[in-house]
Amino acid sequence: MSQPGTNAAPPRRGRRRLVTSAALTAGFLTAGVVFAGAASAHVKVSGVDAVQGGSGVITFRVPSESDTASTTGLLITFPAATPFTSVDVQPKAGWTAKMTKKPLPHPRTDDDGGTITDYVAQVDFTATGPGSGAGIPPGEFDMFNLSVGPFPKAPSMTFAALQTYSDGSTVNWDEKSANGAEPEHPAPVLELTAAVGAQPATASQTVASGSGAGG
Repeated sequence: MSQPGTNAAPPRRGRRRLVTSAALTAGFLTAGVVFAGAASAHVKVSGVDAVQGGSGVITFRVPSESDTASTTGLLITFPAATPFTSVDVQPKAGWTAKMTKKPLPHPRTDDDGGTITDYVAQVDFTATGPGSGAGIPPGEFDMFNLSVGPFPKAPSMTFAALQTYSDGSTVNWDEKSANGAEPEHPAPVLELTAAVGAQPATASQTVASGSGAGG
């Protein structure tokens, strides 16, 4: 028994629990199990080569927040104010993708001298797997890759994403932040890197790219 005034050694039980928890976490990662934690429970978009005025690959990260239903659909709407005239979908096992195009207000000329008259307004992913195994199960997430361009000459651009679950419920990720507070269903925002030697984006370009997705 410790005498009054002496420093007794701290109990080791808590340490064992921490070590056990870390070991379990490492085991799940090694096994390839992917869970959607609270910090990642939003549809988000990123792009490692998203450069203003260029083309690149963007990735939508989609978590299934429902406790009982799987994600079976993802409808991505691109901003009409800064349209993508080129969109390619990376094939994804268990999913199909359908593009919706709309006419450009003003035709454009491509790099080969041809005329571009329309842009890609939406890409609709639908799970095709059998029965309850289709889509993204509860508590997990998946990635959807698109090769797109051109990016606007602006610091960022905003998309809208409609998520559909196997029970028929939907979540529309299209809300904008207000007064610095994050909304319940924030719209995915893609940060764009300035091109080397490029001039800073003008205020009008920034407003156009941040005006949200829509057709």
